[in-house]
Amino acid sequence: MQVPLRPAWLALSEHARSIKHRHLRALFAADPERFDRFTVAHDQILLDYSKQRLDSQTMELLRQLADQAAWRTWIERMRSGEAINHTEGRAVRHVDLRAGDSAPREVKAVLERMAEFCERVHAGIWRGFSGERITDVVNIGIGGSDLGSRMAVHALAAFQQPDLQVHFVSNLDSADLASTLTRLNPRSTLFIVASKTFTTLETMANARTARDWLLAAAGDDSAVARHFVAASTNLEATAEFGIAAKNVFEFWDWVGGRFSLWSAIGLPIALAVGHRNFRRLLAGAHDMDEHFFNAPAESNLPLTLALVALWNTNFLSAHSHGVFPYSHSLALLPSHLQQLEMESNGKRANRDGLAVDYSTNPILWGEAGTNGQHSFFQLLHQGSALVASDFIALGKSDFPLPGHHSSLLASCLAQSSALAFGQTVEEARAAGIPDHLLAFRRFPGNQPSSTLVLPELTPFSLGQLIALYEHKVFCLGILWNLNSFDQWGVELGKQLTGRLAPCIRDEAPTDSLDASTRGLIGHLRQIRK
Repeated sequence: MQVPLRPAWLALSEHARSIKHRHLRALFAADPERFDRFTVAHDQILLDYSKQRLDSQTMELLRQLADQAAWRTWIERMRSGEAINHTEGRAVRHVDLRAGDSAPREVKAVLERMAEFCERVHAGIWRGFSGERITDVVNIGIGGSDLGSRMAVHALAAFQQPDLQVHFVSNLDSADLASTLTRLNPRSTLFIVASKTFTTLETMANARTARDWLLAAAGDDSAVARHFVAASTNLEATAEFGIAAKNVFEFWDWVGGRFSLWSAIGLPIALAVGHRNFRRLLAGAHDMDEHFFNAPAESNLPLTLALVALWNTNFLSAHSHGVFPYSHSLALLPSHLQQLEMESNGKRANRDGLAVDYSTNPILWGEAGTNGQHSFFQLLHQGSALVASDFIALGKSDFPLPGHHSSLLASCLAQSSALAFGQTVEEARAAGIPDHLLAFRRFPGNQPSSTLVLPELTPFSLGQLIALYEHKVFCLGILWNLNSFDQWGVELGKQLTGRLAPCIRDEAPTDSLDASTRGLIGHLRQIRK
């Protein structure tokens, strides 16, 4: 069944006709208790969605839609281990990775091995081929084997181990790896190769080059075992590379890449902040899991985020969504969420293989505040597109300096308020703006946003935050009737890359290629000569 045919969807379509043109100024004027009515809290996390263009009837209809989509049933299907990733025949069990005492035995075993390994590195027991302590760790991965861990390490800089630096290399462009290696000492550098299959093109090209760099200094193949470990399931390939089986940290096919930072893929996080803090990260995610599984719809944070996103996308036609963390430490969160949301729900075929006739995931983008205020926020305030936004604020700074954080918070609240309420011509005139400039000083407002407030940024609260968005993605997949856990578009790109690489090297004919690709390859061949 197509999602729009559900009764609540049809009712929402009708309801949208009457409310979509109402201004947020009018909605707030009509309801003095609007903030209290449209906020949801869990633990010390507060979600204020009162600046969204909706009312109580909107939320009631959206929750009816969630019930008609059987969101509770889908939670149970996921938790039971059913293969809800039906196109790949796989279960979706990333929540098991952070289940604490209830985690599966194999998960606990890998966590214990990770803890032991981290302790050996931090204590200086694990050393390089020349006997030097490890001072730098380089994670080589891409996509889900890079973005989540990279984001978390940056976010938890305040908890960083003082004598160990963690770096990330993902791009196939040699500039990424080369510029990293030039700053490092091969005698004290440890590499983590993060690839489930140990065949990922970008990852393995970088790993082989890093291996050559190490061996140029060591002169002995046995040094690889002292400087390389892996997060993988392909023991044959890791052994061939020179990594001992005991230094391969496994994870499973029921862990999707963009949901994998809680697994062995999170080893660079554990090395960066210590395994105890990594455990606290898992505990925060588990806390949000329990909230999502048990909280009623009206107070359920992930479901509320999902319902608001669906309202903006499908009924207000907001096809762009900005995420603006007012925290430099969370600057990489939008990049992680881009993959999490757009790779999960950027689909046009529903679970039955039928083409959808409604919008699915909006384009997600963002940057840390206050930087965005001095670049793209002009478009949000006076551009012609409707853009929905999430603002994320911290009650306390993780790097407190006098006078900084209060101004940062003021900027966050000012932007969300200005986007919502704008400035009328009359207000501009009253502020002394001359008539010939009034058109340029009018701000229409009515741009919808939510504000998420965390008490402070810790491993626990970061775990809560990431899991919150993971469950939002899960709910949206249910509401749009999509499989959120495959990514066949990514696989297509990989296949085409494999076909074109020999052509660019002039090792294969180009006759079967389209005219544009054929012409570009010919031009590139001339340059490369």
